[in-house]
Amino acid sequence: MAQGGRAGWPKYFMDIAYLVAERSTCLRRRVGAVAVFERRILATGYNGAPSGVPHCLEVGCLRSTLGIPSGQRHEICRGIHAEQNVIIQAAVHGISLRGAELFCTTYPCFICAKMLINCGVKKIWVSENYPDELSRSMLSEAGVEVIHLPHEQEDAAQNAAMEAVRDESEGGRS
Repeated sequence: MAQGGRAGWPKYFMDIAYLVAERSTCLRRRVGAVAVFERRILATGYNGAPSGVPHCLEVGCLRSTLGIPSGQRHEICRGIHAEQNVIIQAAVHGISLRGAELFCTTYPCFICAKMLINCGVKKIWVSENYPDELSRSMLSEAGVEVIHLPHEQEDAAQNAAMEAVRDESEGGRS
């Protein structure tokens, strides 16, 4: 945590990405994403079915029914990924993502990675992993910096550090 108990900018935006993920209608994985430029939020997105179409929560998940593992057969998923929804929302509102940073709860898949590269996103902060080596390779080739920012672990580490400071100030007594 930043000086004075304030969250640093990366944690602040990642916390918002997790809040955005709470809107997800996916039955398998809730993902949220926030596009930021110069510490200003440009667009947000979460994974779920297109507007006006029944959500997976209502009709079920074809990929789960067919036993398809995570990271495979995206083309039969009725949902749009959080990163794709960020791009769509920015486009709908005439906002460029060139030079932006993306805070995403989960590592982008290969399809999203290609889209983010073409949008000009320069840095991606991720909290959770995703099994897609093609994505990692392509982002690296394109020079997009990817930074791992654990969400829950960071909070636990900060709480432990604060308790250590508290114990120290109280003379080591609980």
